[in-house]
Amino acid sequence: MKASKFSDAQNAFIVKRGEEGVPVAEIFREAGISQATYFNWRKEYAGSMSSEMKRLRELEQENARLKKVVADLSLDKEMLQDIVKRKL
Repeated sequence: MKASKFSDAQNAFIVKRGEEGVPVAEIFREAGISQATYFNWRKEYAGSMSSEMKRLRELEQENARLKKVVADLSLDKEMLQDIVKRKL
């Protein structure tokens, strides 16, 4: 399954714009999404409170931090394995 190019917070923001009265056709065009995508997101994110949005943002930041840690550790491991191979 293809990963979304939008984060959960971005999805909720797009849905919130529709709830604020922005014409739905304009939202489709600006976001570059289909009607089906918008209405699926609306089912999932409709009525998201600001505390939920804040929690989503914090989770996304934590996820990004953890991905960076994994990348750094993977690079360290690869460098150490290369050093061990050169000594043998």
